[in-house]
Order: sequence, then structure tokens, then C-alpha cells
Amino acid sequence: MTDYSDAGSRASDFLRKYSKFLILGVLVLITIVTTVKPVGTEEEGVVIFLGKYSRTVNPGLNFILPFGIEKMYKIPVQRQLKQEFGFRTKDADVRTTYSSGNFADESLMLTGDLNLADVEWVVQYRIVDSYNYLFKVKDAEDALHDMAEAAMRKIVGDRTVNEVITIGRQEIATEVENHLQKMCNEYENGIRIDQVVLQDVNPPEPVKPSFNEVNEALQEKETLINQAESDYNKVIPRARGEAQQTIEQAEAYSLNRINRAKGEAERFNSLYQEYIKAPDVTKKRIYFETMERILPTIEGKTIIDEGGSNVLPLLNLNNSSNSNK
Repeated sequence: MTDYSDAGSRASDFLRKYSKFLILGVLVLITIVTTVKPVGTEEEGVVIFLGKYSRTVNPGLNFILPFGIEKMYKIPVQRQLKQEFGFRTKDADVRTTYSSGNFADESLMLTGDLNLADVEWVVQYRIVDSYNYLFKVKDAEDALHDMAEAAMRKIVGDRTVNEVITIGRQEIATEVENHLQKMCNEYENGIRIDQVVLQDVNPPEPVKPSFNEVNEALQEKETLINQAESDYNKVIPRARGEAQQTIEQAEAYSLNRINRAKGEAERFNSLYQEYIKAPDVTKKRIYFETMERILPTIEGKTIIDEGGSNVLPLLNLNNSSNSNK
């Protein structure tokens, strides 16, 4: 009992002797902790003096008034931030893992043709004005989240479900980005939108099998149309070529007949002119030319004297010779 009482008395004496130093040490530590504020290279510090904006400090080691008289908010102005809608990333490593939570209240939205689409997207942004970010809008992060969701629902509501899921994704992302940036400028929240990316767009799970069947039918339709156009491109140009060839042949034949007719007409006219000049000579020449052209084609010929009164019967030597053979 005596030993314990002596130890307690020594401890109390130590506390009484060094309590001032302990209190002073704690005060110094608190002062250092609440005064020295390092700011990272991608950040800037916004200093608040008794709840009112005081100044903005650059990256590095900075000092503020201790004991809560001044407070500092570190704003990552040089870093690209993002908000995810319809999903949450748990670990962005070599193989990204996602949260298993249900975020259908963010991603499920109505299209312009009264269908439902499950739209997952990402908004990438930067804080360009830390003062506006802290003081012009209450909780700028939540406000941006609500504005992004409103902008996406507005743009998707003006499109059909096929546009949202297939051909119109890039156009939708661009329009949402422009509309969201316009809203940020109106609210003066100090945020600049870098990009809006549609991560995944699908029909709702209950109707996905039916939607896939419709897509397969549309793809089969496109395949048949392409095949028909291919056959058309093979047959029609060939038929047109053959038709053009027939037309050109007919034109050539027509031109040939016309030229021959013109030649015959000119020949006749030239003969007629000669006939007018010397009818007898022309008649004889025409007669001789005609006989010269006809006689070689006649097998049996009988030549008589124009002035003879009787016709001498001639033995058909050709026929008899043939029969004797």
C-alpha cells in the first residue's frame, strides 16, 4: 500500500510540474496541424475566413490562421473528374470490376416513340473556377449529377429507341455534352464538360430477347435487300448494254441502207443523164451490161440469128453425154 501511494504521489507531482509543458505542446501541435496546409500540384486551395471567401492559394506549402479561424478547401482544378450513370466502377485495373448495385433509376428512360431504353453513360469534366464551384451552387457535384441526368433524358426523349441503341449514339452524346455545358454556364458552377460518353445502351432486360429477334429480322431484311441490289446491278447493266448494242447495230444497218439507196439513186440519175444525151447508145450499153451479168448464170443457152426465118433443132449434147456416162 505504501509503494502504490508513493508512485501515485510521484505521478501527480510530475503532472503538476509538467502539465503546462504538456498543454503547450498540445497547443503547438494543434496550431501546426491547423496552420500548415500543403496543396498538391493538381489542386488549388480556397481559404475561407470565418465562413467568408478570403483568397485562393497555389500548389505548395501554405499557411492559414489556426483553430478554425480560417479553413482551406482543396479543389482539383488540374484533374479530369468523371461521374458515372447507370453503373459504378469498383476497380479500374487491368480488368475493370463494377459494382453489383442496381442503378436502374438513373439509366432507365423513355424514348420519343414511347419505348424504354437502359442508357449507361459517363460525364468527364474539369473544375475551371474554384470560387464558382464552391459558392455559386450548393453542392456542385450533386447539382451536376442532376443536370446530366436531366439533359440525357431530354435528348433521349426526342429520339426513337432504334436511334438511341444503334445509329444515333454519337449524335446523342454530342447534344448532351453541348446542352449540359450550356446549363453549367447558366448556373455558373465553375465546371467545364470535356466529354460525354455513352458506355452501353440496351433495351430493358424483360424485353431484350424480343428486341434481339427484331434486330435479327432487320439484319436479315438488309441482307436480302443488299443481295437483290447486287443481282439488279449484275442483270440491269448487262441488259442495258445489250439494248444499246442492238440500237447501235440497227442504226448502223439503217445508215448502210440509206447510203446504198442514195448510191443507187445517184447511179440511176447519172444513167438517166447519159440516156438523155444518147438514148440508143445508153440502151445498148445497159443491154450489154445486163446480158454480161445474166448469161454466165444460165446453163443452157440457145443463140439464134435475128434475121433467120427457121430455127434449127439442135441435139442436146450435154444431156446425152451425161446419160452415156
